[in-house]
Amino acid sequence: MYNRKSKIEVALTYVVLTIITLFFLLPLLWILRTSLITKAEAYQIPPNWTAALTLDNYINIFVGNPFGQYFFNSFFIALVTTLISVLLGAMSSYWICRCAKRGNQLRMAILVTQMIPPVVMVIPLSLLVKSLGLDDSYFALIMSYLSFNLPYVIWMLLSHFESIPRELDDACAVDGCTQLQAYFRVVLPLVMPGIMATAVYSFVVCWNEFMFALNLTGLNTRTLPVAIASLDTQQGVMIAELCASTIVAILPIIFLTIFIKKYLVQGLTYGSVK
Repeated sequence: MYNRKSKIEVALTYVVLTIITLFFLLPLLWILRTSLITKAEAYQIPPNWTAALTLDNYINIFVGNPFGQYFFNSFFIALVTTLISVLLGAMSSYWICRCAKRGNQLRMAILVTQMIPPVVMVIPLSLLVKSLGLDDSYFALIMSYLSFNLPYVIWMLLSHFESIPRELDDACAVDGCTQLQAYFRVVLPLVMPGIMATAVYSFVVCWNEFMFALNLTGLNTRTLPVAIASLDTQQGVMIAELCASTIVAILPIIFLTIFIKKYLVQGLTYGSVK
């Protein structure tokens, strides 16, 4: 009787979880379906569920528009920003946890930067970039992303470095390692799950960022979010191509998450318990 009741509970749990999953996946499935039908059928109400599938929308966004260049711009800017943020953020977090005499004040200063709305920085940064002649450049957008991305990475990694006992540093010093060697050889590998999880979130934030990209980019450095928004034209929303470009923009994040999901799960829980 007990085993039967347990099996029923497990079955009901899977049914409920499946329903919840489908509920959250429904918008994504609808976008995918719209991206695979013609423009006329995309506007049809009620929807034609037997419409023939086609890849014309995906072909159009790459052939009719420099969508490949926009994709590269987003990927390059997000990747470089993430690498710089993680490299500097990890070393800064370790220094604050181990060496800083005013660690609490530094933590508070980092936290305050996260309270500043990004929209406040758009106009000053735009004026600064134009005055320096850096508008429509990768450098301007990367530096702008670092202004809000680097403090976040430092703040997230602080708990991970704090979970590493200081006795490991002392043991490395006894063995003749410098503090820098202890950081790279011992501490850094231990916090790698947290670094990978933070890097994924950092990449996603840069990949999806719209406001800074809208104001600081031009035709040469336009990113995917700005390019997708431009499909809302004066003649109306190009809904089929908009959905196709959305799917293209989502795919890298899905592949990235699948590729490092092991580190992502570990990183989300590694620093939660000291």
